[in-house]
Amino acid sequence: MNVVEISTPGGPEVLVPAVRDVPVAGQGEILIKVVAAGVNRPDALQRAGAYDPPKGASDLPGLECSGTVAAIGAGVTRWAIGDEVCALLPGGGYAEYVTTPADHALPVPKGLDMVQAAALCETYFTVYSNVFMRGGLQAGEVFLVHGGSSGIGTTAIQLAVKAGARVFATAGSAEKCAKCVELGAERAINYRDEDFGTVMREVTGGKGADLILDMVGGDYIPRNIKALALDGRLVQIAFLGGPVAELNFAQVMVKRLTITGSTLRPQSNGAKATIARELEAKIWPMLSDGTIAPVMDSTFPLAEAAKAHAKMETSKHIGKIVLVV
Repeated sequence: MNVVEISTPGGPEVLVPAVRDVPVAGQGEILIKVVAAGVNRPDALQRAGAYDPPKGASDLPGLECSGTVAAIGAGVTRWAIGDEVCALLPGGGYAEYVTTPADHALPVPKGLDMVQAAALCETYFTVYSNVFMRGGLQAGEVFLVHGGSSGIGTTAIQLAVKAGARVFATAGSAEKCAKCVELGAERAINYRDEDFGTVMREVTGGKGADLILDMVGGDYIPRNIKALALDGRLVQIAFLGGPVAELNFAQVMVKRLTITGSTLRPQSNGAKATIARELEAKIWPMLSDGTIAPVMDSTFPLAEAAKAHAKMETSKHIGKIVLVV
């Protein structure tokens, strides 16, 4: 099969086409003939040598895909050969075929094409598990997401709006801010021109945010603490600005704050299967009826994965970038 592999840790140019054997579906797994694969920030981290795949996972990048079931491993009862699926992957998505636990696959929502379906799983698993399962967002609460025009951000805005929250987002241009508002954000904050903490206090009458979803880290961490309301929660999912910050924990105590976070890839197969069941029951119907939809930026052929990564790292995209196999 044709694949794109990481020739050596480095920039986008180290992603090179190659040929490998088709993997074999093991116990509880399915083999997917890939139609399209999503491109995500963790792929770039792995390419740079900063995010090793879990033990036993493919060394190829790619954490989500869409395609058809090509083979079924022992013990799999839900899927049949030919079924159209989208799936969360432990790795290996930049290829013509990939294996994944059967419980991490979901049916392609009605009305979505396979390119759109390839943009769902990594993002929706991450947002749903962190905003709702971990962060406990409730109707009427104030929610702030950083990176509102990213794949994570555009998904978080839509899901939080549908959950009845007051939604705010940060983004780095007028165009990106406009997209956040189009998706339902009450206010988008251009972080190049405004301080999000000041804005959040103004729009909430001094209260602040009940929940913040942050992928920036660095100097955003103490600023997030100041922007949170009493009993607020900060959920950290990435560190584009670095993982180290100086923090006055007295503010955490006085405001009774909760600081948490997670990464998706190292979690157990069972934990990911639980997220998949929640998504299928609560979120997939909204995708199928068009209530929500993935925001798509651009597509590239699989062999041009390096160009896709180069575009992602400019941070000029809005929504998801997808490789078409």
